[in-house]
Amino acid sequence: MGVNAITASVLSKVYPGSLLTLLTAETDEISEEMAIGKQLLQAAPQSLLDFIVRVVFCIVAFLIGSRIISLLRKLIRKALARTGAEGAGGKFIDSCVKVVMYAFLIFQIALHLGINAATIATILGSATVTVGLAFQGSLKNCIGGIMIMILHPFRVGDYIIETAYNSEGTVSEITVFYTRLATTDNKTILLPNGPLADAGITNVTRAENRREELKVGISYQADIRKAKQILEELLLKEERIRKELDYSINVDELGDNAVILAMRFWTRTEDYWPVRWQMLEDIKYAFDENGIGIPYPQMDVHLG
Repeated sequence: MGVNAITASVLSKVYPGSLLTLLTAETDEISEEMAIGKQLLQAAPQSLLDFIVRVVFCIVAFLIGSRIISLLRKLIRKALARTGAEGAGGKFIDSCVKVVMYAFLIFQIALHLGINAATIATILGSATVTVGLAFQGSLKNCIGGIMIMILHPFRVGDYIIETAYNSEGTVSEITVFYTRLATTDNKTILLPNGPLADAGITNVTRAENRREELKVGISYQADIRKAKQILEELLLKEERIRKELDYSINVDELGDNAVILAMRFWTRTEDYWPVRWQMLEDIKYAFDENGIGIPYPQMDVHLG
């Protein structure tokens, strides 16, 4: 005879009618709760042990993952150093890699702890979309800056001409978001890297040597041979011209008002403008001394 039956028999002698039914129901409910509590107490040690094992595994996984991330970051930094992307750009890329790798590691640990993957993915997706919309322009500039620092279409000290904003100048600073140019009259131009990475860029000073091309017009009455001889003497006299490289002096055009002579020769990039200015001045003096005129546009009027 069970406990509930004995309890019901005792209560039937003391409490009659509906009161007996109510007390019996309450007694049954208490008995069920006690049975559930007993089962929970029996299962608690095993559940606690499983939880402790999972926590220990997650800690070990995090430590091992951190070590692997450190090794991967070291390899990436060496690769960036070989490509010349050190400095601010390299540090930024290293930070991005660190954040992505640790986020992936934490995501895997959360899955092992039993957190729903769909919930995590939804939260991350919503956060990514929100951040992307809020910082759309900055992210474009950031990606452009990373591409510039990796591909090196120009470096600090180069003179560039770009088509995005029709600007030109000497590159004085390259950051993740902006590139700073210094013009010849000491103005500062700040260009966002996003449009700059998509623009056409002419790097004037990247090569060691540059070819000069000077054109000068002489009158149709002047002696072309003599004029070419004078130009060649001036060319050979200038020490900054690279004589070992090819040069030429030719008639380039028979214009409306003059015979156009063209000189083509090579100089070092840093000597380009000084040599150009000096040669133009020397040509004018030499032509004046030898009676070779440099004509200007004119019109002859004949009256009948």
